Amino acid sequence: MDLTSKQRAQLRGMANGQDVIVTIGKDGIGENLVKQANDALEARELVKCKVLENSMYTAREACSELAKLTRSEGVQVIGSKFVLYRPSHKKGKTDKIVLVQDKRKRK
Repeated sequence: MDLTSKQRAQLRGMANGQDVIVTIGKDGIGENLVKQANDALEARELVKCKVLENSMYTAREACSELAKLTRSEGVQVIGSKFVLYRPSHKKGKTDKIVLVQDKRKRK
């Protein structure tokens, strides 16, 4: 997935009002946390995560690792929080996020 800067900005704006859904603690990123993140991404497409102080990860490291494991895109990292995005593949999902397309040609 290759998001443009305009699409990332749109997703960051949408994430501002969201609550934290996934919390990474001292146990790090395990199978259950990946399942929780996948379920949240399938239901919402845009998920805010938080890394607790006692975690072995920084927010940037956790974002990169969890994005890879969930096949999502890290949209933003600020302090101990980060935002992941993955379009849902559920058929008939009515509340999908529609991203603005950049009309300029990319080289």
